[in-house]
Amino acid sequence: MEKTTLTAQARDIFGKKLAISRKNGSLPAIVYGQDKDNEAIFLNTHDFSRTYTKAGHNTIIDLKIDQNTSDNVLIQDVSLDPLTGELTHADLYRVNMSEAIKTTVPLHFVGDAPAVYQQEGTLLTNIEEVEVETLPGKLPSNIEVDISGLDDFEKSIHVRDLVVPEGVEILVDGEELVAKVDPPRSEEEMEALNEDIVEEIPAEEGAETEEDAEVKEAGEKADQVAEKTDK
Repeated sequence: MEKTTLTAQARDIFGKKLAISRKNGSLPAIVYGQDKDNEAIFLNTHDFSRTYTKAGHNTIIDLKIDQNTSDNVLIQDVSLDPLTGELTHADLYRVNMSEAIKTTVPLHFVGDAPAVYQQEGTLLTNIEEVEVETLPGKLPSNIEVDISGLDDFEKSIHVRDLVVPEGVEILVDGEELVAKVDPPRSEEEMEALNEDIVEEIPAEEGAETEEDAEVKEAGEKADQVAEKTDK
């Protein structure tokens, strides 16, 4: 089990006053769950950002608050500034290490598919994560998917093929497609695809369609004929 540690300080600052704290490198957060009172805390923004990048949402974190209490938590959610993309808030969820939890685990694709680099196929990944149920201590940070066995266009990987640690149950239908390699498209297929795309693009309002151009051209020719006739 991967586990990391974060330190925090209890906070009694809320609302607009938090802007100053954020500028000083403190990230406001809330800790909740397990029938305990919610706790408002400050985290070091730099330390939390580094931990979040590494741990994501499914790594147990040992959270120490004021060096007095310690909780096992998961990062439940984070908020970002819509303009700068900087962290503005975090939600941390307490977990009981003896109670199973349900959460999603990302898939990590490894290896090279021979059908891609030898036969110029295109790798298609149908899902990027799966829901699992397990004890927090057995929660994997990711599930590896080895695509090196995809050596032709008939082979595929399904959820039932995923290998997970003992004690981890995948809650997704085993027949769900995970990955496969599509054969390269022929020139005829590409031309047909391009034609379909062109047909699906609606003409802009007020824009001249091919039919309009033909009518306009016919009208101009008719005017030219009329002018010659008048002369």
